[in-house]
Amino acid sequence: MIRPTMVETPARPWFLGVLAAWLTMVWVCGCGPASGPPSGDRTSGEAAGGATDQIVPVSGLEALSGLVTVDGSSTVFPVTEAVAEEFQRATGQRVRVTVGISGTGGGFKKFARGEIDIADASRPILEEEIKAAAENGIRFLELPICFDALTVVVHPANDWADTITVEELKRIWEPAAEGKVRKWSDVRPGWPEAELVLYGPGTDSGTFDYFTE
Repeated sequence: MIRPTMVETPARPWFLGVLAAWLTMVWVCGCGPASGPPSGDRTSGEAAGGATDQIVPVSGLEALSGLVTVDGSSTVFPVTEAVAEEFQRATGQRVRVTVGISGTGGGFKKFARGEIDIADASRPILEEEIKAAAENGIRFLELPICFDALTVVVHPANDWADTITVEELKRIWEPAAEGKVRKWSDVRPGWPEAELVLYGPGTDSGTFDYFTE
């Protein structure tokens, strides 16, 4: 699940207006075409490869100005970048949006410290992250915008692993496997004693957290 997490801090009341308009544009990008022909500003969807090409029902954009900072998941980055470009265009460039990629965990760390306005995440916020945000007086709104999928890919040279169970995947990937499950024969008897090499996102990634879970 892709979750941009929005900050709401009393110290920045102007941000609530930006947030309301931003939420509308994120919702349209995440949920696809609207059912009716709303009025407002049209987004071209050029940054997202034509993914959005519809009317976005936002109002009051002419009154908005300032900076919106976003960081977090690389999975959510393409959607956020597209929305950021359209949002800046819709506000006549009076609102500047910066989008970083430090992974879901890295984004939540910055979010809890009050360093960013929006945390892009590919997993729900953790209890310890909620606590850290609360300690800094940060309240938040969690907004799921779309669902993605995780894929297990086997190298074409591997001609023996034509089927694999969830339990075997667990045996390969779980933290307890590190330093112990090194060959395919460690996973299933009968598989060759070939080196097992894993590739995936880093440990600060929400995708890593979700797949490990």
